[in-house]
Amino acid sequence: MRVLFIIFFSFFSLSVIAQRYESQEIVARPFQQSINKVGTLGFKRTVNLSFKANGYLKVLTVDEGEYFAAGDTLAALETTELAADKNAKYATLLNAKRNVARISELIAKDLGSAQAFDLAKTEVEVARAAYRSAFYNLDKAQIIAPFSGRVLKRHTDIGELQSPAKNALSVAALANNWIVKVSLTGDEIALIKLNQSVNLRINGIGSINGVVSKVPATANIKTQLFDIEILLSGVDENHRLIAGQLAQTLINITTEKLVFAVPVSALVKINEQGDAVLMLRQGDNAPTEQAFSIHQLNNQYIYLTADTNQDAITVVTHGWHNLK
Repeated sequence: MRVLFIIFFSFFSLSVIAQRYESQEIVARPFQQSINKVGTLGFKRTVNLSFKANGYLKVLTVDEGEYFAAGDTLAALETTELAADKNAKYATLLNAKRNVARISELIAKDLGSAQAFDLAKTEVEVARAAYRSAFYNLDKAQIIAPFSGRVLKRHTDIGELQSPAKNALSVAALANNWIVKVSLTGDEIALIKLNQSVNLRINGIGSINGVVSKVPATANIKTQLFDIEILLSGVDENHRLIAGQLAQTLINITTEKLVFAVPVSALVKINEQGDAVLMLRQGDNAPTEQAFSIHQLNNQYIYLTADTNQDAITVVTHGWHNLK
C-alpha cells in the first residue's frame, strides 16, 4: 500500500510541475536582420547645359523648379550673326565648286594645270568644312531638352552673353535618377549588396520601393560612415519629390547563418563563457540546462547559433524557475 502511495504521489507531483512551465519548439532558420535608417532624397546625376556658340540669350522658356519634356526648347540665342556667318560660308562653298568647274573646263582645252585643279578641289573641302561648322553652330544656338526632367538652377538671364564655358541651366532627369543616400556603420555595410531591395517611406508620399545602386569602397572621410545610394523605382513628376527630403529606409537582410530565435523569457542565465543557458526538453525526459553561443540579441529575442546537426529544439519559455 505504501509503495502504491509513493508511485501515485510521484506521478501527481510530476503532473503538477508539468503544468507549471510552458515549452515551445523552435526551428533553426537563416538569421534575418533589419537595418532601419533615415536617408536624404536627391539626384543620382545632374547635368549642366550650355550653348555651343557665343551669342546673346534671346529665349528662356523654363525657370528653377519647373518641369520639362524631352525635346522641349529650353533656351535660344539671338541668331542673326550666326545665320549670316552660315550664309557667307555657304556662298564661299558655292564659289569654290564653281572654280573647280572652270578649271576642269580649262584642262579639257589644255589651258589649265593639274596642280591648279587639285588646289581648287582642296579649297572646296575647306569651304565645305567651314560651312558645316557654321551650320552646326546655328543649329546649337538653342538648348533642346535631352530628357524629361526638372530645372535645378538657372545661371543666366535674357540678354546676357553666352559662351561654351558658361552654364546656362542645371537640370536633372526624373526617370531612374532619384536616389536616397543613407550612412551605414562598418558592421552594417558588410551586410549590404548591390540590387538589394529596400522599402522607403517619405512624408506626404507614402511607401516607395528601391534597390541599392551604389556600395562605396571607402568610408566618408568626415563621418567615417559608409554612404550607400538607393535608387527609387516607378517615380515620376506626379510624386512631386523634392531633393533634401528625409526618407525612412528599411533594409531586410537574410544571412546564411542558422540560428534559433528564442524569446528572452526563456533565458535562464548567461554563464562565465558568455553563452546563453536554457532549459531544454528532449522527448519525455525532464528538462535540462544547455548552453548556446549567442549570435545576436534584442529586446524580444536571443538569436542562438544553431548546430548543423540540430534542426529544432524544444525550449522551456515560461516557468523554468520551477524546475531548478
